[in-house]
Amino acid sequence: MNVQKLSRWCAAIAICLAAVEPTQAKAAVAPPQFANGFGLTVMAQPTWVDEARRTFTFSVASTEVPRPTLLPGQVAGQHVIVVTLPEDYASSIARYPVLYALHGNPDMPNTEWNIRRAEIATQGKPVITVQPNGVRSWYSNWVNPGAVGKQNWENFHLNQVIPLVDANLRTIAGRDGRALLGHSMGGFGALHYAEHRPDLFGYVGSMSGGLDLLNPAIRAAVVGTSLMTESGVPTVGADAIFGPPVWPFDGIWNAESPAQHVRPLRGMGVALYTGNGGNLLDNPVQAVVEQQARETNLVTVANLTAAGVPFDFYDYGDGSGWAPGCTGKHAQAPCLQKAMSHFVGLILGRLQHP
Repeated sequence: MNVQKLSRWCAAIAICLAAVEPTQAKAAVAPPQFANGFGLTVMAQPTWVDEARRTFTFSVASTEVPRPTLLPGQVAGQHVIVVTLPEDYASSIARYPVLYALHGNPDMPNTEWNIRRAEIATQGKPVITVQPNGVRSWYSNWVNPGAVGKQNWENFHLNQVIPLVDANLRTIAGRDGRALLGHSMGGFGALHYAEHRPDLFGYVGSMSGGLDLLNPAIRAAVVGTSLMTESGVPTVGADAIFGPPVWPFDGIWNAESPAQHVRPLRGMGVALYTGNGGNLLDNPVQAVVEQQARETNLVTVANLTAAGVPFDFYDYGDGSGWAPGCTGKHAQAPCLQKAMSHFVGLILGRLQHP
């Protein structure tokens, strides 16, 4: 091979290597590592959920909820947390707002439908999404946990998870850089947390949330999730979370009901999403559950209006005009995907972001 041919051959190899290098560099990007702190011990460092390298999971042990009840696949004494990053997080020095997304029951933060919903809703958007473990928590500090021991879920999420995320990721660490959204039990949790700590959040949203603890059907749902093994093991007593659910011993149920305590939401963005269940002959259980959730949202809307708190209420009925495949049921992926994607658009109109 003469010198001229050798030079051309080397140049061609150099061009190919230059083209391959960025792909190799991207493939080698590791997820952020987390340090212990705020009463949390990192039990498993972040690992990517797939080759897209946007979402990772990690696990912590908490001093506020040292023994969470378990669903199949969960590890005793540990809480899985799921984080979805913006596509440009690794190549940027920017700080991003954080959306905390609270799951319903029975559910886990690392189920595929929760992970994909967050990824789709934030695709191309400058938002970090954090989904913490909630099991059957009802996102509250339990008053009578019994043999399972301390179950201070509100303390765990607000006083431990939020500062841990802010300490280990490039976040906008203030209420103008933080939002909260939940589905079903998580919708209750979102308004409950926002009402207790309005200093932490600039926007709150509920998707089919059971918002009214004065409603007998919602009380039955809380008691049911306490007693059923499908909601986690070991089971707990009917009075574990909010105390006895009957008058005159139900003072904590009344005091903790988001629908009746909306005044702290003034100055915050508020968005409620619900269907009406649609055709009762099509999945009647989820249709009735959504109808009940809608009733609690209507009570919340009336109280928000009376308190002069601005809000948006997206009452999408049978779902026919909301999203393809949505028929207004309670835990229906197309309905929830449209709601979460819509909510991300709302928060980016109000929160600080790159």
